[in-house]
Amino acid sequence: MEGSREAAERSPLLMLSSSPHVHGTASVRGVMRDVLIALAPAVAVGLWVFGLPALRVLALSVGGCLLAEWACLRLRRRPSRLADLSAAVTGVLLAMNLPPGVPWWLVLVGAVVAIVLAKQIYGGLGTNPFNPALVARVLLLISFPVQMTTWARPAGPLALDAGTGATPLGALRESLALGEPVSAVALPPLWKLLLGMRGGCLGEVSVLALLLGGLYLLWRGHIRWQIPVGMLAAVGAVTALPWLRDPAASASPLFHLMSGGLVLGAFFMATDMVTSPVTRRGMLVFGVGCGLLTAVIRLWGGYPEGVSFAILLMNAATPLIDRATRPRPFGARRRLFREAKQA
Repeated sequence: MEGSREAAERSPLLMLSSSPHVHGTASVRGVMRDVLIALAPAVAVGLWVFGLPALRVLALSVGGCLLAEWACLRLRRRPSRLADLSAAVTGVLLAMNLPPGVPWWLVLVGAVVAIVLAKQIYGGLGTNPFNPALVARVLLLISFPVQMTTWARPAGPLALDAGTGATPLGALRESLALGEPVSAVALPPLWKLLLGMRGGCLGEVSVLALLLGGLYLLWRGHIRWQIPVGMLAAVGAVTALPWLRDPAASASPLFHLMSGGLVLGAFFMATDMVTSPVTRRGMLVFGVGCGLLTAVIRLWGGYPEGVSFAILLMNAATPLIDRATRPRPFGARRRLFREAKQA
């Protein structure tokens, strides 16, 4: 001990810390770059389906997030971190959670909420407990429900404007509330849901493009299969129960799996490294919890879509999940509730 202390005093560059020591080769910029690459196919399909209004929302969202990040860091007298691309990723994810026809000022309000209230107020990148883009979406949805539920119909790549209509989940909810059978609802066929020819947010269009991006992130090792598979499996299992009991009063599990922002949330929002558990068992619990909450909100809640609320609720449970699923030394007993009581 004396020798190590003397060596540390002689070498000011030597830093001693407790083990274990793990070094990762991936950088924040590299991970965020891969996320943008993974989102590119879905963004391209969304721009093709909704046209120039979607491009306007995307540009305003990314630009607003970058500006808000720069302003916050400057006010905090911190070096600029725009080069790590984290604010750009937040801007793209926020745009994919907004209708293409929302007013320009609403996009900028969402960008400020995502960066300032959901990220920088907690200390910046790596310290936020909730997904910033989802915090902004939920706040906008609660504060401006009319603008956030006015959905554009597919209009083409060069369209300057587009007609409005209900999303598949919204149309289903309205018809079931009136007592009509599912067969009376003009739901799009599954192949249109797969390719993206339906109304909704920019990130609710092509399931195929989102799956390609998710598989790319899995291949690059930035996410693990437990969260997306657990979330999708839970939604499929829960929505299958009422469908098997009465197919006329409930949509099929495949419709629920391919509708709304489920695939976007499962691969790109719930897998956020900062706000999701770090253990593999915890990831599976987290994913299943997100799926269960999503299905419950869709089937019995007040909103036709529940992905955003489900992920944010599970974000709040992430510390407890990590505590309950962390590895323990051989022979030691788990003391979750005793430690929580003492703390």
